[in-house]
Amino acid sequence: MKEETRRAIAHAAAARIKGRSGGTVYSYDAGRHTHMSGSGANAYDHDAGAHISGSSSGLYHHGLGSHITLNVNGNSFSGYDHGDGHHFSGTVNGDSVQLYDHGEGRHFNYQA
Repeated sequence: MKEETRRAIAHAAAARIKGRSGGTVYSYDAGRHTHMSGSGANAYDHDAGAHISGSSSGLYHHGLGSHITLNVNGNSFSGYDHGDGHHFSGTVNGDSVQLYDHGEGRHFNYQA
């Protein structure tokens, strides 16, 4: 899964679980902050230069032209990246988001 996809998922999952969204997402893997404007699942990723549209069933990343299924249950989330064809799952604890990318076979950590 691409970094901009994981970043969009982390931002949207945190917004849905916490009921609010922050203006940045910090990727520990990339070692940098990305400014995300907008609210909840409807956001603009300034690094990717792309809009992310949200619905109750998922996201659409306009920059990549791909759909992302996103399901939230309590403080956990899971879904499927239709662009790369891989599942993901994760948890939100406060501002920390841990996402497991099944395609990469490893965890990615974000602050959102």
